[in-house]
Amino acid sequence: MSTRKEHDRIAVIDFGGQYAHLIATKFRRLHVLAEIRQPEDPVEAFRPYRGIVLSGSPALASAGEDDGWNRRILDIDLPILGFCFGHQEIAKHYGGRIEHCKREYGPARLRVTRPSPAFDGVPPESTVWMSHGDTVVTLGPGFAEIGLSFVPGDDAPHRNAAIADEQRRRYGFQFHPEVDDTEFGERMLQNFGLRVCRCEPTWTMDRYVGQQIDEIRSRAAGTGVFLLASGGGDSTVCARLLAEALGPKQLHLLHVDNGLMRKDESRGVMRSLERLGVSANLHFVDATDDFLAALDGVVEPEAKRKAIGQTYVDVFDREAERLELRSMLLGQGTIYPDTIETGGTKRADVIKTHHNRVPIIQQLIAQGRVVEPIRELYKTEVRELGETLGIPDDMLWRHPFPGPGLGIRLLCSDGRTPTGWEDAAKTDGVIAETLAGTGLRGRLLPARSVGVKADLRSYELPVLLWGEASFARLLEASTRLFKLVPGINRAVLDLTGRGFTTALPCPATVTRPRLDLLREADDIVMSALARFSLMREIWQCPTVAVPLEVDGRRGEFMIVRPVHSERAMTAKPADLPAPVRDEIRKVLDLPGVVGLGLDLTTKPPGTIEWE
Repeated sequence: MSTRKEHDRIAVIDFGGQYAHLIATKFRRLHVLAEIRQPEDPVEAFRPYRGIVLSGSPALASAGEDDGWNRRILDIDLPILGFCFGHQEIAKHYGGRIEHCKREYGPARLRVTRPSPAFDGVPPESTVWMSHGDTVVTLGPGFAEIGLSFVPGDDAPHRNAAIADEQRRRYGFQFHPEVDDTEFGERMLQNFGLRVCRCEPTWTMDRYVGQQIDEIRSRAAGTGVFLLASGGGDSTVCARLLAEALGPKQLHLLHVDNGLMRKDESRGVMRSLERLGVSANLHFVDATDDFLAALDGVVEPEAKRKAIGQTYVDVFDREAERLELRSMLLGQGTIYPDTIETGGTKRADVIKTHHNRVPIIQQLIAQGRVVEPIRELYKTEVRELGETLGIPDDMLWRHPFPGPGLGIRLLCSDGRTPTGWEDAAKTDGVIAETLAGTGLRGRLLPARSVGVKADLRSYELPVLLWGEASFARLLEASTRLFKLVPGINRAVLDLTGRGFTTALPCPATVTRPRLDLLREADDIVMSALARFSLMREIWQCPTVAVPLEVDGRRGEFMIVRPVHSERAMTAKPADLPAPVRDEIRKVLDLPGVVGLGLDLTTKPPGTIEWE
């Protein structure tokens, strides 16, 4: 029986925002089927739905960007809810005015100013998640403000953070209720889906799994699948799902040691895959030399990611030829954040190219040569699926480790000062003003990392902080810095407490000695988390090496990035108890390490990985 006839549905219009598919996922978790639609779709395509959600976008509503979409959708007699850009487009369509005047990135407080079914069960104040530069400054006829936002310590509230025309059933939220960091976001989605749209909650994950198994069999039953198996949670769940669909004989697994793995990682991966019961056709290749050759002299992060992705395909092709498996489809454990951050939808901005979305992979996808059964899922859904498939907890709850591995945690430099550093003295002055009265000092570091602001890629400088302050005060200071200081997307706490007088970039590329040093530092950090039973509490903890000369000493400035997250689309920095900080300070004893920091950055504005 067709799911399109038996389930009430919500249409999610994808304007290219980072969280569009996350909106659909959150509705599915409420057992309401949500489907992605495009802004150009005809009005008739929306007739079967019970409500419509407009996603965020990298476009600026204030500048008239992306104005060419089918605005007749907004006149359909269905409930409509917009987030961020969608909120602004609703306000604009009904006579409101948008200005590019206020920026908010990360957590803010929402104050409900007027009763609405959209906020049923939501307390008068709660935390919401922002990522925008445009603001709704006036409302058209029929609309009223139902919520404003503010940042603690900032006297100026942001008006019209939530708006409604109850009669026309039009609602807009400047914030993102779909992300886990919006405290009552799920309740808001539930209010819209179940109360305003009156959807019956009949959708289940079991049905999704069944559909994927049917799809795998229809596509690959005659050819089989050759899966690149990193040993992480995503590829492990993918392997088990493929085995369920095809049987062990039609599934081959290849684990590639790319030389960018953690200490003893490949040995552990092979043991885990053998435990999984899908290792009848398990293959291994040490391709360290291939990857190091491809990365020789490469500095720019996107170039590194693309070189790594291309090398994976080259190694895969070589091994497929050697094993006589070229007729098989390529299998990948791609999940949705990989796609959206690579600009995988029509309007999405490229944040960073994931190794499983480099051009050659995109070509193979277009040719129908790739199978990705969990491509629409986020990490939390992948783990839920893995539990359903009986995969052991210790395999499901391994910390996520990126396909490019330490290659994107080993920052490189041509030795020249980065863009933005020419205004360092001026920016340091703004930082000092912003930190006045906090007991903290801060200065820019001459390195850049990837971030995301208002659904757009940023490539900006970090601020190093030092001084005495609680973790809560550090996060509050960081939030103010991101709001008030242009050109930065990260804040890092100096774990030596000393700060610095001078810092310069050092020329550095991907080399075996640098990788070996980073492996040792990472091992110290991961061992400390395991020793203090923090591996489940902390979702991921990259250790990053930045080549710097600090106060005359050249070497690696190591930065530890512990985060709390559910789906990798947003993240909060995790505090480390004093004993754990003491343990990881052993990194400072490694030869060639010139500093150690703790990343305090939310996502947005900083991505989880630095590259």
